[in-house]
Amino acid sequence: MHTHTATLAHFPLKKKAKIIEIHGGRYFNQKMCVMNLRIGQIVEVVSRQPFRGPLTIKVGNCKMTMGRGMAHHIFVEEL
Repeated sequence: MHTHTATLAHFPLKKKAKIIEIHGGRYFNQKMCVMNLRIGQIVEVVSRQPFRGPLTIKVGNCKMTMGRGMAHHIFVEEL
């Protein structure tokens, strides 16, 4: 089975993915924990705004928006 691995910023819409790595400093990692984004967590990219705008993700039953800069530091693999 071949899995697709990418950053959250480049992951296809409407597909579920598992977080496999988070690259960032202490503050960034704390912010990810507050947002309930941890290694092993299942996420889905719901929408992506044009012109390098933010993207909306779904974690469990919660939807949230994050900037692409943050999304570039979160590595996921397709389920």
